[in-house]
Amino acid sequence: MSKKVIKKNGEKEQFIKEKIVVSAVKAGAPVDIARDIAKQVEEHNKEDLETKWIRQYVLNKLKYHNSKWHDRWINYDEGVKRLNKYRP
Repeated sequence: MSKKVIKKNGEKEQFIKEKIVVSAVKAGAPVDIARDIAKQVEEHNKEDLETKWIRQYVLNKLKYHNSKWHDRWINYDEGVKRLNKYRP
């Protein structure tokens, strides 16, 4: 059985660990650490993971390695949400 992500609106989609890798690298994490974090999420014992849980898990891991990576992720996330607020 493949892992699913439960989105905020309740929809389920296939878990794609590269999404975590790309986001973590954009926050400043080296690829090897980003892949390790994504692998840990993928190996979590639950088959269905909520996006909220994934986000918090990744943020905690980024902060553990380097608080600047955590802060960059938060700043990016807040910026995207601000932009989306004004889209029709």
